[in-house]
Amino acid sequence: MSYLRKIEYEMIPSDSFSVIRGCAKCGRKTHFTSTEKFRVNANGNQLDVWLIYQCEECKHTLNLAIYERQKVSSIPKEEYQRFLDNDKELALKYGTEMQLFQKNKAEVDAERVSIAFVKKYEAGESVENDSLKNKFMTTIHNPFKLKIRAEKQIAMVLGLSRSQVKSMLETGGLELIEQLPQKISFLVGDGGFSQTD
Repeated sequence: MSYLRKIEYEMIPSDSFSVIRGCAKCGRKTHFTSTEKFRVNANGNQLDVWLIYQCEECKHTLNLAIYERQKVSSIPKEEYQRFLDNDKELALKYGTEMQLFQKNKAEVDAERVSIAFVKKYEAGESVENDSLKNKFMTTIHNPFKLKIRAEKQIAMVLGLSRSQVKSMLETGGLELIEQLPQKISFLVGDGGFSQTD
């Protein structure tokens, strides 16, 4: 009977996503970053709320619509107050919500996303397959479906370089089991890699 370690991580962004968009002032595509501020506009009993982004080069603003022509009564009072207070935690929540970017047709630059990997689960499991002896199966959950290469995610979790991961994939020291937009799973020998906590 062999023993297989199973570990699961979740990818957590530590900053709001950066947007690539044509800047009217610069006259070309640039990066826009979150100001962590909201713009709230009330017109009668209707409300618009935007998360304000700005061009890194010229500070030209880009408003990403959170609510458009919503009845004031349909927005929870606590959330409404947090919009008025420019609550940073709420700005980060919306600044990492993929639906917001899709709704606003804003392209997220996945290469510039600051992420951490949080260990969510670890356990051992008895298996009958001896080829799994002294190996571990790792799954990385990507609930935001960020387009980050599998090699990069694996390298960050294992504390290796991307070239080391590519070499291990080529030589069979690491096997990619599943690759989906929301998760990847891989099998690797327990070669003393210290995975991130």
